[in-house]
Amino acid sequence: MSNWKLKIQSRDKWAWPYTIFLICLVVLPLVLIGVYAFTDSTGEFTLLNFASFFTKSTAINTFIYSIGIALITTIICLLLGYPAAYIMAMADFKTPHVIAMLFILPMWINFLLRTIATVELFGMFGLPLGEGALIFGMVYDFLPFMIYPIYNTLQKMDTNLIEAAHDLGANRIQVFTKVTLPLSMPGIYSGIIMVFMPTVSTFAIAELLTHNKIPLFGSLIQRSFGEGGIAMWNYGAALSLIMLVIIGLTSFFGGDKEDINR
Repeated sequence: MSNWKLKIQSRDKWAWPYTIFLICLVVLPLVLIGVYAFTDSTGEFTLLNFASFFTKSTAINTFIYSIGIALITTIICLLLGYPAAYIMAMADFKTPHVIAMLFILPMWINFLLRTIATVELFGMFGLPLGEGALIFGMVYDFLPFMIYPIYNTLQKMDTNLIEAAHDLGANRIQVFTKVTLPLSMPGIYSGIIMVFMPTVSTFAIAELLTHNKIPLFGSLIQRSFGEGGIAMWNYGAALSLIMLVIIGLTSFFGGDKEDINR
């Protein structure tokens, strides 16, 4: 009985379910993406899948356009999200949890339903669907992902530093630019990553809010896997791998910057 209790109490045994989950649903799919990306329809090693991406002007233009849409969405979310997070994090603000709940409530609904509701909203007011609707839908869906990392960082900030800056004669603008903003940079970067990367790779929002007239990079990947044929699967895997590399490099270099800021 004592040996059984020791096994139950051993912490490393409880890691096995997560390990199995990680291998089956994370590692194995990534390995399959890599295999498909570097092989052709016959299973032979090839780099033509990547060459097809870099030689097709449509794919390159779609990728650049997706980066532009993601940058615009991220900037708008930052401009809207930072003031909201700053107000909620203020010590003299009486109801930060109420405001936080108002931002959380829309997240309880599936984002596809929210996007469909946005389509109906534009139709009700007679507004055209297109690039403007796409950016609006992106901001609406991903704004909370910008607010909460910044809010958490500002909330944990040592207020004694702000008081010390005031005691040394700094005004509100100087306190914000010299103390608050630099200390909130880890939250800002986390918010940028959480908004920028999904907007680059998404496809459903673009298809619904533009009537499938403005494809994003995620749309190319989705169509590659959806059109059928092993050759298109290989090409789609190559596009997915390119996106994974970009996300990995951004997270890697961003993590170093965040450590420096800390």
